[in-house]
Amino acid sequence: MRVYGHARSLIAALMVLALIGCSRPPDVIGVVNPNVPVSSVEMLSKHRIFIMTTRESTEAPGSLFSSSRAPSLGLASVDATVPPTHVTGVLERPRRLPPDPRTEFTVVNPIVYEQEGAFIASVNRELAKRPPAQRKVLFFVHGFNNSTSEAVLRLSQFVEDTGFQGVPILFSWASAAAGSAYVYDLNSVLVARSQLYNMTQILGKTNAQNIDVFAHSMGTLLVMEGLVNEKQSGRLANSDKIDIIVLASPDIDIDLFETQVAALPRPLVEKMFLLISEDDAALRLSRRIAGGVPRVGAADVAQLERFGATVIDLGKVSDSNSGSHSKFAGSPEVVQLIGAGLNADRSFGAEGRNFTLEEVLGAAPIRIFRN
Repeated sequence: MRVYGHARSLIAALMVLALIGCSRPPDVIGVVNPNVPVSSVEMLSKHRIFIMTTRESTEAPGSLFSSSRAPSLGLASVDATVPPTHVTGVLERPRRLPPDPRTEFTVVNPIVYEQEGAFIASVNRELAKRPPAQRKVLFFVHGFNNSTSEAVLRLSQFVEDTGFQGVPILFSWASAAAGSAYVYDLNSVLVARSQLYNMTQILGKTNAQNIDVFAHSMGTLLVMEGLVNEKQSGRLANSDKIDIIVLASPDIDIDLFETQVAALPRPLVEKMFLLISEDDAALRLSRRIAGGVPRVGAADVAQLERFGATVIDLGKVSDSNSGSHSKFAGSPEVVQLIGAGLNADRSFGAEGRNFTLEEVLGAAPIRIFRN
């Protein structure tokens, strides 16, 4: 009876995940509105976003890269535009094509780089536009059930709302962008580990002074596995460039996370910030699929404090426009905190910095636990 009950719960969870993927908005990369050119919209923000990917390229309109796994690393860039009517914490995503840049995000000017050198040169040109203190990179890894288009849109909204001052680089691994494809996505994460060394080599050849790592959901598993692989291969010596590692809603088995943390040097673990929320509905489903083992992003604070990372509890935050699993981008309070951490403080209010947590958070229902 217990086996039957577990199978029934698993089927129910998969059905819910499948429903999550229904009625997806269209992919928009390179889709322009002939009646409303981007250049005609006043007060419009634009962000150059670079892309590293383990996806195969595709000719499908609006996609740029598919859900198929590529044998080598792809390199690209796009310009994401933010409408003048944008509201902090809201991703005004086009529901039909073509997008209207006056009221919706757009993604234009896609460029695919055939050579690593051209990609590095382009990143360096963007870094050179910034003063020396802002010549840094945000390495952003998306989560489960994302297309390249969706990941670019989310990252552009995140960059806009946090006011991130450096150069954003998206790592888009081969998610199937389907709610029912949890196992495919999990295996795509494991396949992508082999390219992390190549990516770190490329980042090391840019003129970036520092790197901030931000990963969401299943993307946090990729980051942690990549760091462990680098440590085991003796290639983690260059991690000094990493300022902070933010793991938002980590979809990682808590027992696995314990072994990952144990394999990493303590100074690196102390750079980690875990954004968690016990009301995370997506991680409840993930836990059910995983046989009942708690996920790090929905675990109790007491279970996480022993690992040595800083835990940021978002459980009382209720103003997220993106649901309980994406509070990092959907809550104005949370993006304010992250923006302050990435830009002014770099350590989320550690002693000796130029602002305090109280000044940033005000009356926000966010709790921070340090070791």
